[in-house]
Amino acid sequence: MARLFGTDGVRGLANSDLTPELALTIAASAARVLAGHDGSHRPVAVVGRDPRASGEMLQAAVCAGLASAGVDVMQVGVLPTPGVAYLVNELGADLGVMISASHNPMPDNGIKFFTAGGHKLADAIEDEIEAGLNSAAPRPTGAAVGRVYDIADAHDRYVAHLLKSIPNRLDGLRVVVDCANGAAWAAAPQAYREAGAEVIAIHALPDGENINDGCGSTHLDQLREAVLAEGADLGIAHDGDADRCLAVDSAGNVIDGDHIMAVLALALKDAGELVEDTLVVTVMSNLGLHLAMRDAGIALRTTAVGDRYVLEELRNGGYSLGGEQSGHVLLPGYATTGDGLLTAMRLMARVTATGKSLADLAGVMTQLPQVLINVKVADKATVAASSQVSAAVAAVEAELGDTGRVLLRPSGTEQLVRVMVEAPTHEAAQSAAERLSKVVADVG
Repeated sequence: MARLFGTDGVRGLANSDLTPELALTIAASAARVLAGHDGSHRPVAVVGRDPRASGEMLQAAVCAGLASAGVDVMQVGVLPTPGVAYLVNELGADLGVMISASHNPMPDNGIKFFTAGGHKLADAIEDEIEAGLNSAAPRPTGAAVGRVYDIADAHDRYVAHLLKSIPNRLDGLRVVVDCANGAAWAAAPQAYREAGAEVIAIHALPDGENINDGCGSTHLDQLREAVLAEGADLGIAHDGDADRCLAVDSAGNVIDGDHIMAVLALALKDAGELVEDTLVVTVMSNLGLHLAMRDAGIALRTTAVGDRYVLEELRNGGYSLGGEQSGHVLLPGYATTGDGLLTAMRLMARVTATGKSLADLAGVMTQLPQVLINVKVADKATVAASSQVSAAVAAVEAELGDTGRVLLRPSGTEQLVRVMVEAPTHEAAQSAAERLSKVVADVG
């Protein structure tokens, strides 16, 4: 049987893969694992969601599951994932639940859990929750059954937290924000305006069906057009649950997560807040980021793909900044999970503090052309153990020297090997990636 939890919670087609019955059962199991029930207090959970239509149904099921396990539920309504994580800590809750499928299309949905303090779950805890799905644990009755109520000021609490997390105001900045018709539709424009920016919000009218529909951080064309049409200083794009942030400069050029991390790393270093002058990234971050940080005297620590691995390294080393090329940026001093709104506000604060344009700031890093080819194979393990593949990789690495990079990464879910090459030109990267892909295909 396949593992229920994926890289970021439980996710699937709502009311088909992810049913109300499953939502109720998994919420009850999570309550038993995370809430403790040590008798010292009545357990409490924070529950939020993004605006997709199925969220209403799944929220009702999750709340029922938690209450059936004796947990009081504080509903915070439509709120970004990092807002739910923040409120778990702020309100002293035992656990949190976010109902969202992030950047996935509207028919999908998902359930993410947070421990006390607002932290994502370790694999072992997820396994324990999954193992308890069929538990025959006794259910509370009478007054011991959990109660469900709303937190009316949840949104304002989260925005106030964001405003306290930036070093300076955003006065004079004109920004377009693409809210993806998602969880940040209200919080992002409000936070940026209250910080002093002039805000033009697009895709900020969710109707339950239009989340991520041709908009947000995975579809930047309309944001680029709006920035140019409005004469804005920059544009910000969030995904459906707003734990990501990508940007465009005033000319419409895309500023991805690597560029954003470069800008924020230098800002933290200048402020003396970049712990051990170290930035944590995944293996997918562009070589251009490595070269730029080396020139700036900033060390890079590299993890496997996934923000959970970045966060684990940040915690282990006590570091202050990390993230992914996709726009998941982690600032542990201010948030327990990736927060797209916090990232955007810190980025805009750097623009206003320096008086430089976003293009100038992001220009510290030159992005090398990157080519990624997915190669279907019969056996990933055979490819990984092949001396022929190793020799081919070594030959390309020798050819590129310090001007490029090779990464072969087996898929975690399919019989695929991902061949990624970075080089000074797209043609060189394409040629090398195709040569390596042929070797991988022949061996695999």
